[in-house]
Amino acid sequence: MKTNLKISKQRHQVKSRWYYIFWGSATLSVFVGQMYVGSGYRQMSESFNRMLDEPITIIEEKFMDPYGESPMIIPRYDRGLIDPEKSLGILN
Repeated sequence: MKTNLKISKQRHQVKSRWYYIFWGSATLSVFVGQMYVGSGYRQMSESFNRMLDEPITIIEEKFMDPYGESPMIIPRYDRGLIDPEKSLGILN
């Protein structure tokens, strides 16, 4: 009777060494990938902080009006300079 019990009881989930090698290497590769991404993020944040620490300078350039003093162009007038009482009602 004892021999029948030993034969009928088998170990469940018998794993080979390749199972542990696979999951160990998968865990290690995920860990190394997280370290790589973390170090890249740290470098990016340091360079961004360096960029923000420097003063921001704004350079304004005076651009020439392409039409300048051309006699063929009708000049634009400021509407605030026109007296509406003296006008003919065109601009009202």
